[in-house]
Amino acid sequence: MSATAVHSLWTTAGGLTSAAPVEKFKAPVIEYTQLTPVLIVIGVAVVGVLVEAFVPRRARYYTQVFLTVVALAAAFAAVIGLAVGGYGTTKAHIAAMGAIAIDGPTLFLQGTILLTSLVAVFTFAERRLDPAAHGNHVDSFAAQAASVPGSDSEKAAVRAGFTTTEVFPLVLFSVAGMLVFPAANDLLTLFVALEVFSLPLYLLCAVARRKRLMSQEAAVKYFLLGAFSSAFLLFGIALMYGYAGSVSYAAIANVVDGSVTQIDPALADTMGNDALLLIGGAMILTGLLFKVGAVPFHMWTPDVYQGAPTPVTGFMAAATKVAAFGALLRLLYVVLPGLAWDWRPVMWAVAIVTMLGGAIVAITQTDIKRLLAYSSIAHAGFILAGVIATTPDGISSVLFYLGAYSFVTVGAFAVVTLVRDAGGEATHLSKWAGLGRRSPLVAAVFAVFLLAFAGIPLTSGFSGKFAVFKAAADGGAGGLVVVGVISSAIAAFFYIRVIVLMFFSEPKADGPTVAVPSPLTMTTIAVGVAVTLVLGLAPQYFLDLASQAGVFVR
Repeated sequence: MSATAVHSLWTTAGGLTSAAPVEKFKAPVIEYTQLTPVLIVIGVAVVGVLVEAFVPRRARYYTQVFLTVVALAAAFAAVIGLAVGGYGTTKAHIAAMGAIAIDGPTLFLQGTILLTSLVAVFTFAERRLDPAAHGNHVDSFAAQAASVPGSDSEKAAVRAGFTTTEVFPLVLFSVAGMLVFPAANDLLTLFVALEVFSLPLYLLCAVARRKRLMSQEAAVKYFLLGAFSSAFLLFGIALMYGYAGSVSYAAIANVVDGSVTQIDPALADTMGNDALLLIGGAMILTGLLFKVGAVPFHMWTPDVYQGAPTPVTGFMAAATKVAAFGALLRLLYVVLPGLAWDWRPVMWAVAIVTMLGGAIVAITQTDIKRLLAYSSIAHAGFILAGVIATTPDGISSVLFYLGAYSFVTVGAFAVVTLVRDAGGEATHLSKWAGLGRRSPLVAAVFAVFLLAFAGIPLTSGFSGKFAVFKAAADGGAGGLVVVGVISSAIAAFFYIRVIVLMFFSEPKADGPTVAVPSPLTMTTIAVGVAVTLVLGLAPQYFLDLASQAGVFVR
């Protein structure tokens, strides 16, 4: 058979005849201007990878720090530019062929993630806390991540003054994923963004300079449990596609509402099948609640927070929560508002066990990083109370709380890096006894952060909790507010216990010292304190900003 005959068979089988006009392929329309923040961060991350390959080892640290800070600042400027241009309000729309939503919540959350990351990156760049090794400054990260802990190759890398400067491009890739995650407007974009920001975090958790085995164990736990949550999310997406015949948020919402008239014949058997909707929705929610750190999907949090290098813990605790809650809000408010009767009781239960579980278990902790991890679980429960409100005030209160919480968290973990003994950071609570007498300023700053976590008036924590609980009460979730107040009272006990330990205990003779940081970490802590006090004393402007940014584009 000749080639022509085969070709004609193929075109006929494909439903084409040689006479039929071939439809031209349409190029996708991408609004690059509105994607500028993400493009800047990804572009500089790629440049950072090239820096590792081509720039001499001595110059890499300064090059990477400069590039990272410039990238995050430029991306933040781009977000402000979009907000000023009206893309958060009047010009809010769906961009990138339906994949990304550019609206108020997107820009608010992207701005929060970029500012938090910028402040967190200063702690990554800190090189004054540890004594110099062989005449070289050292940071929190392993000299050579690929070498076995304690091996000759690791010792040789330390002697040679190697540093893992790859952490900076990894942070940028992670931030890029976080910027897309709350903006995703279809389920596939959501999944890709989840993987883009999770994979660099798994690596970052494993590269601690001190306690390397604990750090690697934390990374493996995070990776394995993260893979489970990704699998749940992906399986949920498959079921949701079977239910709606589309992965687009708007299309799924239309099928849930029953406003779809045309049914795809290939999906006629499954489309509109409620079992697929409920199981698929539950699986997607499971994947997102894992990232948020809500009970019962929280088991990775304390181990990973304790084992990861402290700068990474601070970055992860703040930025991941902002991105994950943004995605959760969009899913519940844009895709599944028609299903609120089904998901609200489940989320009630999750919020209650998260608030109480985080607060009660935190009382038993003896390690400061584990204590802050359980505190972050309790805070996830408080934020869920705002999510459950299902009112415009619910959205804006969650946005405000995320902004306030992220800076307090980064600041608190930055303080943890300063208290050190011969083995590195002194994270056992007994070591913090009498810190207020040794270093009154550091203890006072940490006390401010703890009071903000506890929600004491005149701190950002009080403004955030008040906004979230008020929205929940107005939205008919008064019972949840009662549980939230009880949980806050339990949580206040262990925060105040640490303050009492620092100021009213005798310092031990062999206690830790407080390292004097460079201006980088000082900036991180100063910004944390400033935001905590400003949002506590004069929150109205920022609450108004959050309420203006609280409308999702559909």
